[in-house]
Amino acid sequence: MTALYDEMLAPAGVNLAQYSLMRNIATRGPVSLTELAARVELDRSTVGRNVKVLEKMGLVSAAPGADQREQALSLTERGASTLKQATPLWQAAQDRVEALLGPDGTERLEALLRAL
Repeated sequence: MTALYDEMLAPAGVNLAQYSLMRNIATRGPVSLTELAARVELDRSTVGRNVKVLEKMGLVSAAPGADQREQALSLTERGASTLKQATPLWQAAQDRVEALLGPDGTERLEALLRAL
């Protein structure tokens, strides 16, 4: 399923994991790496490596946070533009998955994901 999302998001230049992090950064406003990792329920070091890639791509920037031990992450203008381009692509992938699974399959998948 990830491959489908990655394929659909490719025209925006990001994959599903990158899109998810960008969306969470945009939603939370400037957010620390620790908060972001907790939000996406991943290990802080894993999120940190992925954020570094987004920084190198010019999509995310880090600035000193309120707590000097943490940096505040936010989207750059390029990141906001990329997210805007990627969102309808992500929605198209969602629609495609729902069409493939049908209503019952979609409900079962959502129930399984909630159980995790």
